[in-house]
Amino acid sequence: MKRSAWILAAMCSAFMHLSAGFAKDIPQLSPHGDARRLIVDGKPFLILGGELGNSSASSVAYMDEIWPVLVALNLNTVLAPVSWELIEPQEGVFDFSLVDALLKRAGAHDQRLVLLWFGSWKNSMSSYAPPWVKRDPRRFPRAQTEDGRSHEILTAFSGENLNADRKAFVALMRHLATADKKDRTVVMVQVENEIGMIENARDHHPLANAAWSEAVPQAVLDALASGETAEELAAAWSAHGRKKSGSWTEVFGGGDRGEEIFMAWAYARYVEAITRAGKDIYDLPMFVNAALIRPNHRPGQYPSAGPLPHLRDLWRLGAPSIDFLAPDIYFPNFVEWTTRYAWPGNMLFIPEANRAGAAGAQANALFAIGELGAVGFSPFSIESIEDPETAPLADLYAGLASLSPLILDHLGANTMKGLRAPVNFDGDADLALQTFAMGGYRITATFIDPWTQREEQAPEAHGAIVIQQGEEEFLFAGAGVTLTFETADGEGPAGIESADEGRYENGAWIPGRRLNGDQTHQGRHIRLEPGAFAIQRVKLYRY
Repeated sequence: MKRSAWILAAMCSAFMHLSAGFAKDIPQLSPHGDARRLIVDGKPFLILGGELGNSSASSVAYMDEIWPVLVALNLNTVLAPVSWELIEPQEGVFDFSLVDALLKRAGAHDQRLVLLWFGSWKNSMSSYAPPWVKRDPRRFPRAQTEDGRSHEILTAFSGENLNADRKAFVALMRHLATADKKDRTVVMVQVENEIGMIENARDHHPLANAAWSEAVPQAVLDALASGETAEELAAAWSAHGRKKSGSWTEVFGGGDRGEEIFMAWAYARYVEAITRAGKDIYDLPMFVNAALIRPNHRPGQYPSAGPLPHLRDLWRLGAPSIDFLAPDIYFPNFVEWTTRYAWPGNMLFIPEANRAGAAGAQANALFAIGELGAVGFSPFSIESIEDPETAPLADLYAGLASLSPLILDHLGANTMKGLRAPVNFDGDADLALQTFAMGGYRITATFIDPWTQREEQAPEAHGAIVIQQGEEEFLFAGAGVTLTFETADGEGPAGIESADEGRYENGAWIPGRRLNGDQTHQGRHIRLEPGAFAIQRVKLYRY
């Protein structure tokens, strides 16, 4: 090779390596054991998040006051709305200045972003659609109730509605693909927000009525015939004769249940068209979120047909480009709802949990991550927390940040456990002992601290993560939980050889005190005191 050619080749190679250093890998989801992990910058990433109030990100000046609060809370990810009306105030004219400000400020404060697309729907309604959509109902028709009233809800059966939303979402993703190419600040995107029909189980617009009379798609019938659909969907099909063809009312009946199934398919197909178009431009992980159901409420009283567990197969089949379905949990029965979303193949993420200052937020996070392999947790209205430096959530997130490499290694394995007392919808906590086997030991957890006055405790806030690190070595992290031990086979008692408090820094264990005296009741138990997140490494033994 001539010298000049060699120099040119060397320069090209150097440029390619330099360019690769500037453009990080696109965030992605990757299988790990029985779970999936979010991969950011080539490494597993645990979202310690918070969702902004709906209007906060609409003002750069307003957000400038909030960023320090988010940092003080030890967040690593902010969930921020991007509303259709603000990025496309006139049809075909886009303004991404607010998006660019989010990217810039998030990077400056060492935060990642999950963007929430408030497009056709937000909390069922279409309040974030642009004025040129709202003011032209003939072109952009609304959903209708059974008695013919129009709602402030864009119908899912209009091609004009879909095309307009899709064009805006594609424009957003095209902008992100360029503006965020270097830093990859945005790690996921939520498509729409809490989709669902209200007042009635289904839309009664003439376009919807026409679709209601059409044949059920063969893909839906094939899924039912496979015998692998959710129990509720299979029951609706069986109740009407397990038909192999027919209209929606013939196959599923004309009541609320059949109408909700029909609407779920319509919403899923609408979302799929938007998501697929966006991913074709910039292939970030994308998900949809659901508003949940109060006891004894029927479809329409809650947002009917959203991505709920009993409709999961329709959503997965109708919107295959969506990576997972997520619950927004504002009810006390957090354990029940997260468990219902932790089905095989559905990565668990909590984009909206009850307000950030709620007493049970810390325990909820520990349970979702430790027990169900959630890739993240995010309370709503995160900026509303007072005194963020001393907030329990800040303490929790600091601890989880130090533990995240260990947690992510054990995600999807049987070497990690999350503990909290289940709470029912009425707010009553089940404080029964919880016993589980790990390694060769049987571990029992209680959520009432033995050394604190009962009236001074809030057991609904007590929770822990347990990780097996070796044959007899365990890590316990959390607050308000006491643990005792016995051998799993019952052949002899179990004791605590050593218990050390400490912390992790950059993946390395920094030990503190040895707690083999009063703190373990002379070897009788491991106690995570109420009120402060703590980490203990423990070695057990048989005797």
